[in-house]
Amino acid sequence: MPLSEPLRQGISDLGFSRCTPIQSQALPLALAGKDVAGQAQTGTGKTAAYLIALFEHLDRNAPLDVREPGPRALIVAPTRELAVQIHKDAAALGKHLPYRLGLVFGGIDYDKQRRQLAAGIDLLIGTPGRIIDYFKQRIFGLRGVQVIVLDEADRMFDLGFIRDIRYILRHLPERDRRLNFLFSATLSHRVLELAYEHMNDPTLVRIEPEKMTVDLVRQCIYFPSNEEKIPLLLMLLRDRDVRRTMIFVNTKRATERLRARLGHNGIHAEAISGDVPQNKRLRMMSDFKSGNLPVLIGTDVASRGLHIPDVSHVFNYDLPQDAEDYVHRIGRTARAGATGDAISFGCEDYAISLPDIEAYLGHKIPVVDIDRERLAAVAASLNTAGPDSTRRHARHSRRGSGRKPSSTRARGA
Repeated sequence: MPLSEPLRQGISDLGFSRCTPIQSQALPLALAGKDVAGQAQTGTGKTAAYLIALFEHLDRNAPLDVREPGPRALIVAPTRELAVQIHKDAAALGKHLPYRLGLVFGGIDYDKQRRQLAAGIDLLIGTPGRIIDYFKQRIFGLRGVQVIVLDEADRMFDLGFIRDIRYILRHLPERDRRLNFLFSATLSHRVLELAYEHMNDPTLVRIEPEKMTVDLVRQCIYFPSNEEKIPLLLMLLRDRDVRRTMIFVNTKRATERLRARLGHNGIHAEAISGDVPQNKRLRMMSDFKSGNLPVLIGTDVASRGLHIPDVSHVFNYDLPQDAEDYVHRIGRTARAGATGDAISFGCEDYAISLPDIEAYLGHKIPVVDIDRERLAAVAASLNTAGPDSTRRHARHSRRGSGRKPSSTRARGA
Protein backbone atom coordinates (compact mmCIF):
# COMPACT_ATOMS: atom_id res chain seq x y z
CA MET A 1 0.00 0.00 0.00
CA PRO A 2 1.16 3.59 -0.61
CA LEU A 3 2.39 4.39 2.89
CA SER A 4 5.19 6.63 4.11
CA GLU A 5 8.45 4.96 5.00
CA PRO A 6 8.33 5.83 8.74
CA LEU A 7 4.84 4.34 8.96
CA ARG A 8 5.97 1.24 7.09
CA GLN A 9 8.78 0.88 9.61
CA GLY A 10 6.36 1.03 12.54
CA ILE A 11 4.18 -1.65 10.94
CA SER A 12 7.23 -3.81 10.29
CA ASP A 13 8.46 -3.41 13.88
CA LEU A 14 5.16 -4.89 15.08
CA GLY A 15 5.56 -7.89 12.81
CA PHE A 16 2.51 -7.15 10.65
CA SER A 17 2.88 -8.46 7.10
CA ARG A 18 -0.68 -9.11 5.89
CA CYS A 19 -3.93 -7.19 6.16
CA THR A 20 -6.88 -8.68 7.98
CA PRO A 21 -10.18 -8.59 6.04
CA ILE A 22 -11.35 -5.33 7.64
CA GLN A 23 -7.98 -3.73 6.92
CA SER A 24 -7.82 -4.91 3.29
CA GLN A 25 -11.26 -3.44 2.56
CA ALA A 26 -11.19 -0.29 4.69
CA LEU A 27 -7.61 0.91 4.15
CA PRO A 28 -7.73 1.47 0.35
CA LEU A 29 -10.88 3.57 0.81
CA ALA A 30 -9.44 5.54 3.72
CA LEU A 31 -6.11 6.14 1.94
CA ALA A 32 -8.08 7.48 -1.03
CA GLY A 33 -9.64 10.08 1.27
CA LYS A 34 -13.06 8.46 1.68
CA ASP A 35 -15.00 8.23 4.92
CA VAL A 36 -15.49 4.70 6.28
CA ALA A 37 -18.01 3.14 8.62
CA GLY A 38 -16.57 -0.27 9.42
CA GLN A 39 -18.04 -3.30 11.14
CA ALA A 40 -16.07 -6.39 12.04
CA GLN A 41 -16.07 -8.83 14.92
CA THR A 42 -13.72 -8.24 17.82
CA GLY A 43 -10.02 -9.02 17.49
CA THR A 44 -9.86 -8.47 13.71
CA GLY A 45 -7.62 -5.41 13.52
CA LYS A 46 -10.01 -2.45 13.40
CA THR A 47 -7.71 -0.30 15.55
CA ALA A 48 -4.71 -0.75 13.26
CA ALA A 49 -6.92 -0.05 10.23
CA TYR A 50 -7.93 3.41 11.34
CA LEU A 51 -4.58 4.29 12.95
CA ILE A 52 -2.65 3.56 9.74
CA ALA A 53 -5.11 5.64 7.69
CA LEU A 54 -5.02 8.46 10.26
CA PHE A 55 -1.22 8.71 10.34
CA GLU A 56 -0.95 8.57 6.56
CA HIS A 57 -3.55 11.35 6.17
CA LEU A 58 -1.65 13.59 8.58
CA ASP A 59 1.58 12.88 6.71
CA ARG A 60 0.10 13.74 3.30
CA ASN A 61 -1.79 16.89 4.29
CA ALA A 62 -0.65 20.19 5.78
CA PRO A 63 -2.29 21.31 9.02
CA LEU A 64 -5.44 23.39 8.73
CA ASP A 65 -4.95 27.15 9.01
CA VAL A 66 -6.51 27.87 12.39
CA ARG A 67 -5.57 30.32 15.14
CA GLU A 68 -6.23 28.17 18.18
CA PRO A 69 -3.84 25.38 19.21
CA GLY A 70 -5.27 21.90 19.23
CA PRO A 71 -4.96 18.35 17.91
CA ARG A 72 -4.93 17.47 14.23
CA ALA A 73 -6.62 14.13 14.89
CA LEU A 74 -9.10 12.95 17.52
CA ILE A 75 -10.03 9.41 18.59
CA VAL A 76 -13.01 9.03 20.92
CA ALA A 77 -13.46 5.79 22.88
CA PRO A 78 -16.28 4.79 25.26
CA THR A 79 -14.14 3.39 28.09
CA ARG A 80 -10.90 4.27 29.84
CA GLU A 81 -9.39 0.84 29.21
CA LEU A 82 -10.05 1.09 25.47
CA ALA A 83 -8.56 4.59 25.32
CA VAL A 84 -5.39 3.32 27.03
CA GLN A 85 -5.17 0.40 24.59
CA ILE A 86 -5.59 2.67 21.55
CA HIS A 87 -2.89 5.01 22.86
CA LYS A 88 -0.53 2.07 23.30
CA ASP A 89 -1.19 0.85 19.75
CA ALA A 90 -0.82 4.37 18.32
CA ALA A 91 2.51 4.85 20.09
CA ALA A 92 3.80 1.58 18.61
CA LEU A 93 2.60 2.20 15.05
CA GLY A 94 3.72 5.83 15.09
CA LYS A 95 7.07 5.25 16.78
CA HIS A 96 9.03 6.61 13.80
CA LEU A 97 6.62 9.48 13.10
CA PRO A 98 6.94 13.00 14.56
CA TYR A 99 3.43 13.23 15.99
CA ARG A 100 2.83 13.95 19.67
CA LEU A 101 0.15 11.82 21.32
CA GLY A 102 -2.19 12.82 24.13
CA LEU A 103 -4.36 10.58 26.32
CA VAL A 104 -7.20 11.85 28.53
CA PHE A 105 -9.78 9.99 30.60
CA GLY A 106 -11.51 10.41 33.94
CA GLY A 107 -10.50 9.24 37.38
CA ILE A 108 -6.77 9.94 37.31
CA ASP A 109 -4.03 12.55 36.69
CA TYR A 110 -6.28 15.53 35.99
CA ASP A 111 -3.57 18.21 36.22
CA LYS A 112 -0.96 16.03 34.51
CA GLN A 113 -3.26 15.47 31.54
CA ARG A 114 -4.08 19.18 31.45
CA ARG A 115 -0.40 20.13 31.29
CA GLN A 116 0.21 17.61 28.52
CA LEU A 117 -2.56 19.14 26.42
CA ALA A 118 -1.36 22.67 27.09
CA ALA A 119 2.10 21.72 25.82
CA GLY A 120 0.62 20.81 22.43
CA ILE A 121 -0.35 17.50 20.81
CA ASP A 122 -1.12 16.21 17.32
CA LEU A 123 -3.30 13.20 18.14
CA LEU A 124 -5.71 13.23 21.08
CA ILE A 125 -7.20 9.96 22.35
CA GLY A 126 -9.76 9.99 25.11
CA THR A 127 -13.20 9.41 26.56
CA PRO A 128 -15.98 11.90 25.76
CA GLY A 129 -16.45 13.51 29.17
CA ARG A 130 -12.80 14.37 29.79
CA ILE A 131 -12.30 15.64 26.21
CA ILE A 132 -15.26 18.02 26.61
CA ASP A 133 -14.07 19.10 30.07
CA TYR A 134 -10.69 20.31 28.80
CA PHE A 135 -12.22 21.74 25.63
CA LYS A 136 -14.64 23.92 27.63
CA GLN A 137 -11.68 25.20 29.66
CA ARG A 138 -10.12 26.29 26.34
CA ILE A 139 -7.05 24.12 26.95
CA PHE A 140 -7.24 23.22 23.26
CA GLY A 141 -9.48 23.86 20.28
CA LEU A 142 -11.09 21.46 17.83
CA ARG A 143 -11.15 23.56 14.68
CA GLY A 144 -7.85 22.07 13.48
CA VAL A 145 -9.03 18.42 13.57
CA GLN A 146 -8.42 16.75 10.19
CA VAL A 147 -9.31 13.18 11.22
CA ILE A 148 -12.02 12.06 13.65
CA VAL A 149 -12.44 8.43 14.75
CA LEU A 150 -15.36 7.08 16.78
CA ASP A 151 -14.35 3.66 18.11
CA GLU A 152 -16.96 1.18 19.41
CA ALA A 153 -19.70 3.62 18.40
CA ASP A 154 -22.52 1.30 19.45
CA ARG A 155 -21.08 1.21 22.96
CA MET A 156 -21.25 5.02 23.03
CA PHE A 157 -25.03 4.69 22.79
CA ASP A 158 -25.16 1.93 25.40
CA LEU A 159 -23.21 4.02 27.92
CA GLY A 160 -25.23 7.19 27.31
CA PHE A 161 -22.46 9.18 25.57
CA ILE A 162 -24.35 10.09 22.42
CA ARG A 163 -25.11 13.69 23.47
CA ASP A 164 -21.41 14.19 24.25
CA ILE A 165 -20.44 12.75 20.87
CA ARG A 166 -22.80 15.09 19.05
CA TYR A 167 -21.39 18.02 21.04
CA ILE A 168 -17.84 17.13 19.97
CA LEU A 169 -18.83 16.65 16.32
CA ARG A 170 -20.58 20.04 16.21
CA HIS A 171 -17.37 21.80 17.26
CA LEU A 172 -15.15 20.18 14.61
CA PRO A 173 -14.44 21.71 11.19
CA GLU A 174 -17.09 21.18 8.53
CA ARG A 175 -17.38 17.50 7.67
CA ASP A 176 -16.02 17.99 4.14
CA ARG A 177 -12.80 19.44 5.61
CA ARG A 178 -12.00 16.35 7.65
CA LEU A 179 -11.69 12.57 7.26
CA ASN A 180 -14.28 10.66 9.28
CA PHE A 181 -14.02 7.08 10.54
CA LEU A 182 -16.54 5.13 12.56
CA PHE A 183 -15.70 1.59 13.64
CA SER A 184 -17.80 -0.77 15.67
CA ALA A 185 -18.53 -4.42 16.29
CA THR A 186 -22.12 -3.74 15.21
CA LEU A 187 -23.58 -1.10 12.89
CA SER A 188 -27.10 -0.65 14.23
CA HIS A 189 -29.62 1.75 12.72
CA ARG A 190 -28.86 4.38 15.35
CA VAL A 191 -25.12 4.16 14.65
CA LEU A 192 -25.70 4.46 10.90
CA GLU A 193 -27.92 7.49 11.51
CA LEU A 194 -25.04 9.13 13.36
CA ALA A 195 -22.68 8.22 10.52
CA TYR A 196 -24.83 9.69 7.77
CA GLU A 197 -25.55 12.82 9.78
CA HIS A 198 -21.93 13.74 10.50
CA MET A 199 -19.86 11.99 7.79
CA ASN A 200 -19.37 12.52 4.05
CA ASP A 201 -21.44 9.75 2.46
CA PRO A 202 -19.39 7.05 4.22
CA THR A 203 -18.69 3.72 2.59
CA LEU A 204 -19.98 0.85 4.70
CA VAL A 205 -17.53 -1.99 5.16
CA ARG A 206 -19.02 -5.08 6.76
CA ILE A 207 -16.88 -8.17 7.26
CA GLU A 208 -18.84 -11.41 7.38
CA PRO A 209 -21.71 -10.01 9.44
CA GLU A 210 -23.43 -13.39 9.40
CA LYS A 211 -20.47 -15.04 11.14
CA MET A 212 -21.15 -13.77 14.64
CA THR A 213 -18.35 -15.57 16.51
CA VAL A 214 -14.75 -16.44 15.89
CA ASP A 215 -14.46 -19.91 14.38
CA LEU A 216 -11.67 -20.92 16.72
CA VAL A 217 -13.70 -20.37 19.92
CA ARG A 218 -14.84 -23.70 21.36
CA GLN A 219 -18.21 -23.01 22.97
CA CYS A 220 -20.15 -25.08 25.47
CA ILE A 221 -22.80 -24.61 28.12
CA TYR A 222 -23.61 -26.27 31.45
CA PHE A 223 -26.96 -26.08 33.23
CA PRO A 224 -26.26 -25.82 36.98
CA SER A 225 -28.73 -24.89 39.65
CA ASN A 226 -27.90 -21.66 41.45
CA GLU A 227 -26.28 -23.48 44.36
CA GLU A 228 -24.15 -25.53 41.96
CA LYS A 229 -22.57 -22.55 40.19
CA ILE A 230 -19.68 -21.93 42.60
CA PRO A 231 -18.70 -25.63 42.96
CA LEU A 232 -18.92 -26.08 39.16
CA LEU A 233 -16.77 -23.00 38.51
CA LEU A 234 -14.15 -24.17 41.02
CA MET A 235 -14.11 -27.66 39.51
CA LEU A 236 -13.61 -26.31 35.98
CA LEU A 237 -10.97 -23.78 37.01
CA ARG A 238 -9.00 -26.47 38.83
CA ASP A 239 -9.19 -28.74 35.78
CA ARG A 240 -7.79 -26.05 33.48
CA ASP A 241 -4.81 -23.74 33.18
CA VAL A 242 -6.14 -20.54 34.72
CA ARG A 243 -3.08 -18.53 33.80
CA ARG A 244 -5.22 -15.96 31.91
CA THR A 245 -8.99 -16.46 32.36
CA MET A 246 -11.85 -13.96 32.19
CA ILE A 247 -15.13 -14.50 34.06
CA PHE A 248 -18.18 -12.39 33.23
CA VAL A 249 -21.10 -11.63 35.52
CA ASN A 250 -24.05 -9.29 35.05
CA THR A 251 -23.80 -6.93 38.04
CA LYS A 252 -21.07 -4.98 39.83
CA ARG A 253 -22.10 -6.51 43.16
CA ALA A 254 -21.63 -10.01 41.76
CA THR A 255 -18.03 -9.24 40.69
CA GLU A 256 -16.86 -8.57 44.24
CA ARG A 257 -18.89 -11.43 45.70
CA LEU A 258 -17.38 -13.89 43.22
CA ARG A 259 -13.87 -12.52 43.78
CA ALA A 260 -14.21 -13.19 47.50
CA ARG A 261 -15.53 -16.72 46.94
CA LEU A 262 -12.65 -17.63 44.61
CA GLY A 263 -10.10 -16.09 46.98
CA HIS A 264 -11.46 -18.14 49.90
CA ASN A 265 -10.85 -21.23 47.77
CA GLY A 266 -7.28 -20.49 46.79
CA ILE A 267 -7.78 -18.90 43.35
CA HIS A 268 -6.22 -15.47 42.89
CA ALA A 269 -8.78 -13.24 41.16
CA GLU A 270 -9.59 -9.54 40.92
CA ALA A 271 -12.85 -7.81 40.03
CA ILE A 272 -13.00 -4.89 37.59
CA SER A 273 -15.98 -2.55 37.39
CA GLY A 274 -16.74 1.13 37.04
CA ASP A 275 -16.42 1.62 40.81
CA VAL A 276 -12.77 0.52 40.97
CA PRO A 277 -10.36 3.52 41.17
CA GLN A 278 -8.52 4.12 37.92
CA ASN A 279 -5.03 3.45 39.32
CA LYS A 280 -6.18 0.06 40.56
CA ARG A 281 -7.96 -0.70 37.26
CA LEU A 282 -4.79 -0.01 35.28
CA ARG A 283 -2.71 -2.11 37.68
CA MET A 284 -5.19 -5.00 37.35
CA MET A 285 -5.06 -4.87 33.56
CA SER A 286 -1.26 -4.76 33.60
CA ASP A 287 -1.04 -7.73 35.99
CA PHE A 288 -3.57 -9.68 33.93
CA LYS A 289 -1.74 -9.07 30.66
CA SER A 290 1.60 -10.03 32.22
CA GLY A 291 0.19 -13.25 33.69
CA ASN A 292 0.66 -12.20 37.32
CA LEU A 293 -3.12 -12.14 37.76
CA PRO A 294 -4.62 -15.43 36.53
CA VAL A 295 -8.35 -14.58 36.77
CA LEU A 296 -10.12 -11.32 35.97
CA ILE A 297 -13.82 -10.94 36.84
CA GLY A 298 -15.85 -8.24 35.15
CA THR A 299 -19.14 -7.00 33.82
CA ASP A 300 -19.69 -6.15 30.15
CA VAL A 301 -17.61 -2.98 30.50
CA ALA A 302 -14.58 -5.32 30.36
CA SER A 303 -15.74 -7.14 27.23
CA ARG A 304 -15.42 -4.46 24.58
CA GLY A 305 -12.48 -3.21 22.60
CA LEU A 306 -9.66 -4.55 24.77
CA HIS A 307 -6.85 -6.50 23.18
CA ILE A 308 -5.54 -8.91 25.80
CA PRO A 309 -3.38 -11.56 24.13
CA ASP A 310 -3.50 -15.24 25.05
CA VAL A 311 -6.75 -15.31 27.01
CA SER A 312 -7.30 -19.06 27.14
CA HIS A 313 -10.76 -19.27 28.72
CA VAL A 314 -13.83 -17.06 28.99
CA PHE A 315 -16.52 -18.04 31.49
CA ASN A 316 -20.02 -16.65 31.28
CA TYR A 317 -20.78 -17.26 34.96
CA ASP A 318 -23.97 -15.32 34.24
CA LEU A 319 -25.38 -15.55 30.73
CA PRO A 320 -25.68 -12.00 29.38
CA GLN A 321 -29.15 -10.61 28.89
CA ASP A 322 -28.19 -9.10 25.52
CA ALA A 323 -27.23 -11.56 22.77
CA GLU A 324 -24.65 -9.18 21.27
CA ASP A 325 -22.85 -9.00 24.62
CA TYR A 326 -22.35 -12.78 24.45
CA VAL A 327 -20.40 -12.34 21.21
CA HIS A 328 -18.30 -9.51 22.64
CA ARG A 329 -17.52 -11.50 25.77
CA ILE A 330 -16.36 -14.66 24.06
CA GLY A 331 -14.40 -12.52 21.59
CA ARG A 332 -11.86 -11.91 24.38
CA THR A 333 -10.40 -15.33 23.56
CA ALA A 334 -9.25 -16.87 20.25
CA ARG A 335 -7.84 -13.55 19.06
CA ALA A 336 -5.40 -13.14 16.18
CA GLY A 337 -5.65 -16.75 15.07
CA ALA A 338 -5.32 -18.39 18.49
CA THR A 339 -7.78 -20.92 19.88
CA GLY A 340 -9.80 -20.54 23.04
CA ASP A 341 -12.70 -21.84 25.13
CA ALA A 342 -15.94 -20.08 26.02
CA ILE A 343 -17.81 -21.84 28.83
CA SER A 344 -21.28 -20.65 29.85
CA PHE A 345 -23.56 -21.42 32.76
CA GLY A 346 -27.31 -21.54 32.04
CA CYS A 347 -28.45 -21.05 35.63
CA GLU A 348 -31.95 -20.58 37.00
CA ASP A 349 -31.72 -16.80 36.83
CA TYR A 350 -30.26 -16.27 33.35
CA ALA A 351 -30.98 -19.38 31.24
CA ILE A 352 -33.95 -17.47 29.84
CA SER A 353 -31.45 -15.50 27.70
CA LEU A 354 -30.21 -18.61 25.90
CA PRO A 355 -32.81 -18.84 23.09
CA ASP A 356 -32.10 -15.25 22.02
CA ILE A 357 -28.34 -15.87 22.12
CA GLU A 358 -28.61 -19.02 19.99
CA ALA A 359 -30.95 -17.29 17.54
CA TYR A 360 -28.39 -14.48 17.20
CA LEU A 361 -25.56 -16.98 16.69
CA GLY A 362 -27.57 -19.06 14.23
CA HIS A 363 -26.71 -22.35 15.95
CA LYS A 364 -27.09 -24.24 19.20
CA ILE A 365 -24.36 -24.08 21.84
CA PRO A 366 -23.18 -27.63 22.69
CA VAL A 367 -24.43 -28.84 26.07
CA VAL A 368 -22.07 -30.57 28.52
CA ASP A 369 -23.41 -32.74 31.32
CA ILE A 370 -22.28 -31.98 34.85
CA ASP A 371 -20.30 -34.68 36.66
CA ARG A 372 -22.30 -34.42 39.86
CA GLU A 373 -20.17 -36.89 41.81
CA ARG A 374 -17.12 -34.67 41.39
CA LEU A 375 -19.29 -31.62 41.94
CA ALA A 376 -20.50 -32.99 45.26
CA ALA A 377 -16.90 -33.44 46.41
CA VAL A 378 -16.08 -29.84 45.51
CA ALA A 379 -19.24 -28.62 47.24
CA ALA A 380 -18.30 -30.52 50.39
CA SER A 381 -14.81 -28.96 50.36
CA LEU A 382 -16.36 -25.48 50.43
CA ASN A 383 -17.14 -26.05 54.09
CA THR A 384 -13.40 -25.83 54.84
CA ALA A 385 -12.96 -22.50 53.03
CA GLY A 386 -13.71 -20.44 56.12
CA PRO A 387 -16.79 -19.61 58.19
CA ASP A 388 -17.58 -16.40 56.32
CA SER A 389 -17.50 -18.20 52.98
CA THR A 390 -19.64 -21.03 54.33
CA ARG A 391 -22.30 -18.68 55.65
CA ARG A 392 -22.49 -16.85 52.32
CA HIS A 393 -22.73 -20.13 50.44
CA ALA A 394 -25.55 -21.28 52.72
CA ARG A 395 -27.48 -18.06 52.13
CA HIS A 396 -26.95 -18.41 48.39
CA SER A 397 -28.21 -22.00 48.49
CA ARG A 398 -31.33 -21.07 50.43
CA ARG A 399 -32.15 -18.31 47.96
CA GLY A 400 -31.80 -20.67 45.01
CA SER A 401 -33.52 -23.72 46.49
CA GLY A 402 -37.04 -22.33 46.28
CA ARG A 403 -36.96 -21.49 42.56
CA LYS A 404 -38.47 -23.60 39.88
CA PRO A 405 -35.96 -24.79 37.30
CA SER A 406 -36.39 -23.11 33.93
CA SER A 407 -37.51 -25.05 30.89
CA THR A 408 -34.15 -24.30 29.25
CA ARG A 409 -32.25 -25.81 32.16
CA ALA A 410 -34.09 -29.11 31.72
CA ARG A 411 -32.42 -29.48 28.36
CA GLY A 412 -29.09 -30.18 30.05
CA ALA A 413 -30.45 -32.56 32.70
